[in-house]
Amino acid sequence: MSERQGQAPLFEALCRHNEKNTCNLHIPGHRQGRCIPEGLMFLDNKALFSLDLTELPGLDDLHSPSGPIRLAQELAAGLYGADRSFFLVNGTSVGLHALLVAIAAEKQVVVPRNAHRSVLGGLILAGADPVYVTPELIPEFGLASGIAPAVIRTALENNPKAAAVMAVSPNYYGITGDLQGYAEAAHRVDKPLLVDEAHGAHLRFHPALPEDAMACGADAAVQSTHKLGGSLTQSSVLHLQGQRIEQQGVAAALRLLQTTSPSYLLMVSLDLARRQLALRGKGLLDQALELSYGLRRRLSMIDGLRVLSPEHLPGGSSLDPTRLVISVRRLGLSGYQVQQLLAERYRVYVEMADAAHVVAIVSIGAAPADCAGLARAMEDIAVRERKTKPIPFLVPPDSFTVLMKPREAWFAKFRQVPLDEAGGRIAAEIIAVYPPGIPVVNPGEKITGDVINYLKSVRKMGLSCHGLADPTLKTISVVVE
Repeated sequence: MSERQGQAPLFEALCRHNEKNTCNLHIPGHRQGRCIPEGLMFLDNKALFSLDLTELPGLDDLHSPSGPIRLAQELAAGLYGADRSFFLVNGTSVGLHALLVAIAAEKQVVVPRNAHRSVLGGLILAGADPVYVTPELIPEFGLASGIAPAVIRTALENNPKAAAVMAVSPNYYGITGDLQGYAEAAHRVDKPLLVDEAHGAHLRFHPALPEDAMACGADAAVQSTHKLGGSLTQSSVLHLQGQRIEQQGVAAALRLLQTTSPSYLLMVSLDLARRQLALRGKGLLDQALELSYGLRRRLSMIDGLRVLSPEHLPGGSSLDPTRLVISVRRLGLSGYQVQQLLAERYRVYVEMADAAHVVAIVSIGAAPADCAGLARAMEDIAVRERKTKPIPFLVPPDSFTVLMKPREAWFAKFRQVPLDEAGGRIAAEIIAVYPPGIPVVNPGEKITGDVINYLKSVRKMGLSCHGLADPTLKTISVVVE
């Protein structure tokens, strides 16, 4: 046996990370246990493992709940104003997949162009045909905001057979769309509104936050409770309300798509996170908002930085104030460079970076030292690392041509070609810079010169991409025509 078998590289990497004195402004929202629900907080390691059980008598079955899982889901539904809620142990992705499979199989769906790649996965599974709508851009930041409800109405008028409208709110940058306007546009032609609310599990619990999807009239919403609600990573909840979506169809899709060995640790973390939000949510968010406002003021005073604020947004959009989007381009640095400096020099870990921004999340588990550490680090970077010229925006191409349905292209015969030779061909795979995970090109779309030039810039910057066979971006999968 190889001596290497005595190693545990992932475990060892996690232990090394936890030995550092770090500032943490990222998900999961419990902040490495600082705000874990108290039912889990007081368990030692052995007791925690004792909860890692299976479908024993009295413990219920996620795929056919009739006991404590059913009761826990009913409590979640009651808290969020839903008619029915489902625990998810495969993340928000499986909830989005299930909705599209249940509602939009072989049908059209109105989809925002900045949807997460998990939505594209659902379109492939369902054989659905996307009708893309493009969000407005925030000029000073180059970020997508919401979509005007009039655009949704026009898309539905031009595509009357569309089965549903999909929305992303909040997006990765904490920007919410006009969900009430979307709901009105969809409901006037009796179509359901489905919301990817992965970043909004906390919104319902404080009046200073934007309204959540259920309150705005959405027919379905999927939330990553682990991101900002305090549960364990990969645990999410799907909510349904109203009569436009057949509940049993969604339940059947979840039975098909979710694991047949659901983790009781994930499910119990959802149950306890729901209880914590119900009993202490506003108080926890009071603390998070106080920290966030203070950090926002301090960062805004640093020459060369701009912090995304409500006044930058177009009408109809709102901003989650617990998420700080910090533009660093006037420092002459990319967001990726600043993120690396924060981690390596200052031991400050933020949620994500893109070409022009870093994004920090002040969750219910954030501590004053986390916020102070980021502020000090950014003050120092602005003095020590500032360049003479701002960096240009790296904005993905805003035009696209769909030549095949995503599912058809995904399952078509394909081959790898050099990126320089892919112009005019049909993409056979998803290419998404991650984070935030928004596809640059989807299966079935024409690969244009603008796409190739953008991907060359991505490759030059060494950015991480998901969905493609060759992560070096030297080649790309195209449909054999």
